Amino acid sequence: MDSSYSRRRQRGHRCLVSAAMLLGAACFGAACFAAAWPPTLASGSGDAGGDVEWAFYNGGPDGDHYSPLRQIDRGNVARLKPVWVFDLHEQGGLQTNPLIVGRTLFAYTTTQTVIALDAVTGAKKWSFVPARPSRMPARGLSYWSDGKSAILFAGTESYLYALDPASGRPVRGFGDAGCVDLRKGLADPGTDSSKAFLAITTPGIVYKDMIVVGFREPENEPALRGDIRAFDVHTGAVRWVFHTIPHPGEPGYETWMPNSWKTSGAANDWAGMALDARRGILYAPTGSAVNDFYGFDRLGSDLYANSLLALDANTGRLLWHFQGVHHDIWDRDFPSPPALIAVRSHGRRVDAVAQTTKEGYLFVFNRVTGAPLFPIVERPHPGSTVPGEVAWPTQPAPVAPAPYARQFLTANMLTRRTPEAHAFALERFHSFISNGQYQPLRLDRQTVVFPGFDGGAEWGGPGVDPRTGVIYINSNDIAWTGGLVRNGAGGLGQTIYESECSACHGADLRGSPPEFPSLAHIEDRLSETQIAAVIHGGDGRMPSFPDLEGKRQAALLAFLRNPAAALAGNPSGRAAEPAMAPPAGAAKYRFTGYRRFLDPDGYPAVQPPWGTLNAIDLNTGKYLWKIPLGEYPALAAQGIKNTGTENYGGPLVTAGGLVIIGATNFDRTLRAFDSATGRLLWSAKLPYAGNATPATYMIDGRQYVVIAASGARDTHGPQGSAYVAFALPRD
Repeated sequence: MDSSYSRRRQRGHRCLVSAAMLLGAACFGAACFAAAWPPTLASGSGDAGGDVEWAFYNGGPDGDHYSPLRQIDRGNVARLKPVWVFDLHEQGGLQTNPLIVGRTLFAYTTTQTVIALDAVTGAKKWSFVPARPSRMPARGLSYWSDGKSAILFAGTESYLYALDPASGRPVRGFGDAGCVDLRKGLADPGTDSSKAFLAITTPGIVYKDMIVVGFREPENEPALRGDIRAFDVHTGAVRWVFHTIPHPGEPGYETWMPNSWKTSGAANDWAGMALDARRGILYAPTGSAVNDFYGFDRLGSDLYANSLLALDANTGRLLWHFQGVHHDIWDRDFPSPPALIAVRSHGRRVDAVAQTTKEGYLFVFNRVTGAPLFPIVERPHPGSTVPGEVAWPTQPAPVAPAPYARQFLTANMLTRRTPEAHAFALERFHSFISNGQYQPLRLDRQTVVFPGFDGGAEWGGPGVDPRTGVIYINSNDIAWTGGLVRNGAGGLGQTIYESECSACHGADLRGSPPEFPSLAHIEDRLSETQIAAVIHGGDGRMPSFPDLEGKRQAALLAFLRNPAAALAGNPSGRAAEPAMAPPAGAAKYRFTGYRRFLDPDGYPAVQPPWGTLNAIDLNTGKYLWKIPLGEYPALAAQGIKNTGTENYGGPLVTAGGLVIIGATNFDRTLRAFDSATGRLLWSAKLPYAGNATPATYMIDGRQYVVIAASGARDTHGPQGSAYVAFALPRD
């Protein structure tokens, strides 16, 4: 615990409330307080006419995505109809799993304005505009209550706000005028952390009178340390800290190079956590350390990066850990919160924790001891040929359950959608290295990463049925490629682009749309002012770069205007800029960029399924069913249906025997499946893609299902954002 944190606080303008905080407030005063205050954390099925809330991200602190509601069931789900739509009148991405407490729904807009809606009608009650709006993903909020008072916690980029749920006003006693800047305390003393990037993409988890928070970090240096911290819900003071990159004298320090805790960064919990509240155990999955693809300065296994951590929620003390990737050089973060579930193992009941992965693996452990419920083996893998890199010789893999995504790409698995597409894919494939999981990236050729960098399970996380021990996982199943290239000696703009931008947008500026847009000829689409605004504020998956100012910003903008001239040593088009050698100690090699393996028409270059929904019985490790999830409308019109598509956002599981999921990128559809068989029971079109996890709740005896929808991941489809709620017609 950093006891000096609260003493160092300075009350400043960074957390001051925008004058537009209550724009459009439809309800304020005694009547609103009577309607929504104090909140009650109801429970039960609600079938008798009571109210049932969705007061936690992903349904509960155990991360199960499960609701005991069963008013909507297998027999009547086909009658489900939209009952209200709240149009945000904003473009961008919307990934929020909203909270429903009392009669109020709490959510975000695409610019991280916090909104409160009437959960029955969709009418707006209030909105809170943070001092620094952001287009970073905002997947949910956190709610604390002691039965007498309550606090709504909202993350907007690097700031954690504490809000009054009844009015949207900041709780002034929390941190600095109602918020805490999470960057403080993560850099060396004397370092200006205000120029660093950090974003709260997934909400913190509330335990007793603390909120425990992780965050997103850049994929390359410089990056702050990924410490997991608990804050006092009333004051914002730090209560405990867990160092994900161990300090001297701490266990795991020897798995890094000396002083890595000072020189490296990330190893952060960006995906969210789960909590066994009865035992006081917090489960936190972490991501890779920087640099993601070249670990010359962090040789070793790198604990506690890429690990599932079981922490004492009262103190932050490590109880047990499992590292899913040793010395990660593939960006194989644990991508989602784990799910807590009780199963039968070897004839006895075991309280378990299940962790999904990008690789398509599912790891299941005894949540108290950390013992695996299914055997895990360390498999040998090839070494790296890149100078300075030392890949770890083995990586863990579960013997069961079987992977829910394909593991090895061969020529026989390439697309046969058309002869031309197949010929193109085959030619490209023969230029790649394709040797399965954990093949180190090379300098001379692209390496197949399958499932891809966004493959396997993603941030939406799994759903579980606590009554049956079945887990439901939606998965991406397309191939990507990656490689390394030597950092050149270019001008300042080129150097900045290569170190900060090329990992996502590629050495050729073409990116991998829509997640990684092309920057080629960007001057024809955006003004320099608009480009600078994105650089400083970030957008979607792109972090902000607040330190790119003055000469550095001008040099980068000049490079983007005319990269060909810059690569020739003349970024301005007027006077040549002298070449710069990389700084001393900088990485000699960098990532060539995220590249989907696509055919000439933009479809995946591998055979379907390109996305799946999987049901696995965790009592046995066996699959109950596996089906394609989603389709491309243009292909479906040609009779090529049920291909599956990339999908983001998780499933909702209900006691009514349903798995309800949006997630799919292109068909703008919300679907309900029979949880026992995988049979499609109902579907409805959404205004935009439902790239978010649905929520369900009951008010006045009526069950609702609500999902966030937005157009960011399908740039050829309608653009906008909205929340859409469904219910059964009133008899």
